[in-house]
Amino acid sequence: MNPTSYSASRRRFLQYSALAAGTSLVSACTGNSTPIASPAASPAASPAANASPAAGELTKVTYGTNWYAQAEHGGFYQAVATGIYREYGLDVTVKMGGPQVNGTQLLMGGAIDFFMGYASDAIKAIEEGIPKVTVAAMFQKDPQILIAHPGTGVTKLEDLKGKPIFISSAANVTYWPFLKAKYGFTDDQKRPYNFNSGPFLADKSSAQQGYLSSEPFSIKKEGGFEPTVMLLADYGYSPYSTTIETKQELVAKNPDLVQRFVDASIKGWYSYLEGDPKPANDLIKKDNPEMTDEKLAYGLQKMKEYGIVLSGDAEAKGIGAMTDERWQSFFDTMASEGVFKSDTDYKKAYSLQFINKGAAAYRS
Repeated sequence: MNPTSYSASRRRFLQYSALAAGTSLVSACTGNSTPIASPAASPAASPAANASPAAGELTKVTYGTNWYAQAEHGGFYQAVATGIYREYGLDVTVKMGGPQVNGTQLLMGGAIDFFMGYASDAIKAIEEGIPKVTVAAMFQKDPQILIAHPGTGVTKLEDLKGKPIFISSAANVTYWPFLKAKYGFTDDQKRPYNFNSGPFLADKSSAQQGYLSSEPFSIKKEGGFEPTVMLLADYGYSPYSTTIETKQELVAKNPDLVQRFVDASIKGWYSYLEGDPKPANDLIKKDNPEMTDEKLAYGLQKMKEYGIVLSGDAEAKGIGAMTDERWQSFFDTMASEGVFKSDTDYKKAYSLQFINKGAAAYRS
């Protein structure tokens, strides 16, 4: 898959992820554990145990990602590849997502135990009565960006006011209301983004949406220039991203399992960012042969450069950190623009029970 089609498909996936709201809910987890001595791989879909495993056994757990394997999933793959999950008594399968995969359906149906989500969908799920909960956020910053042509006088987000911007329909319920509320953007600026950078490349006065590790990479390849990149998170757009979601029922029945998975995943992310990423990258390329070393290196570089993982509360509280203040700020902004109902009990969308232990707890 070339960078353009990769980026396009990713955007389509995000656009249609809200279809999970119509999912019927299925029953809870069943016991399933593996002796440590067994080298057999986990099944692609095996629900987690309700009870702690016997001594010398690993609990089978499946984590579903929201897209094809890539650097943005590196910490989870690192925890598999380097044995971190096994150290926490877990036999983890990372189940790769894609454009036809509805993670919320898989989670609520028991096919996976944890899912890679994002804040706005978590709150929408509460409005729809879907009992899932976010227990950690690997990304302090959402990688959503706007891109402009260099040399056009656009150097910051405010400079885009009044200019044409190519955005997807999904933006209308995610970042566009934020831009209207905080920066005075207007709907007459919107142009339909059809997951093709051609119109943007042809109009130097325009801007377009993107994902930090995807569109700038593909535009440089296609257009032969470095675009001006504005990360919305650096301008006040505050949702958490690349989260760990699970069913509320699992949190209630087996908090120890949730804690071990969260702790091991966080430790995997420290290892990926601060150690040798090759073990994870090798597994990523095995799951997704379209992923290249160049693309993986670019994605990892951008995550570090922009502080996607290690910034804000994560610097003191550790990777995975979340706060009530951040959730409330995001909810209030989006509710004021009609994205969420003002009376939504958004606090049901997340739990701080398993995180915020401090970076030292995971670097040892």
